[in-house]
Amino acid sequence: MAGDSLIGIGDDLVADVVALGDALRARRWRLATAESCTGGLLSGACTAPAGASDWFTTGFVTYANEAKQALLGVPAGTLAAHGAVSAQVAEAMARGALARGQAQLAISVTGVAGPGGGSAAKPVGTVWLGFAWTHPRETQEGLPAGGDAPLVAAATERLQLAGDRAAIRAQTVATALRRALAIARDGRADAVAATPAPR
Repeated sequence: MAGDSLIGIGDDLVADVVALGDALRARRWRLATAESCTGGLLSGACTAPAGASDWFTTGFVTYANEAKQALLGVPAGTLAAHGAVSAQVAEAMARGALARGQAQLAISVTGVAGPGGGSAAKPVGTVWLGFAWTHPRETQEGLPAGGDAPLVAAATERLQLAGDRAAIRAQTVATALRRALAIARDGRADAVAATPAPR
């Protein structure tokens, strides 16, 4: 596909994006992304195939902590307590993108792509994915049906990836898309953990 090589998107990734778009259209959902370590590669992959305007709303690139706070509403206390590369921040980023991107599904990415910046607790290749999505109240066990506001479900996942900076970022994008596709198809948090990572 013309221009795909600019962001390194191959045929397999194009197929995942097309499948994700089809699943979102079927639900009448739209997608927003919030990225740190991938720096816009995820939104670039989503908009590589034609027709993404049917289901993609916006991509937030929030590399600095200040941007995470200003654009996504990530609390300063969460960043201070857990660090930018954490489940808590990934979830807050996804929830912020969902609300501010006027979407029904949001993906967030925050991690250490290297070659520097790692630590013993968070070595290079540590990536947290976050997902937030809306669904009808009647699908939420233990809560009454109806209500004015849609419920928001959220899930996070830690990845530990190998390779250089480019490889880590490419694997992150591929895995995030695969997980988002599972949620768009099933609408459940367990769809995230049940989906194998791309190899």
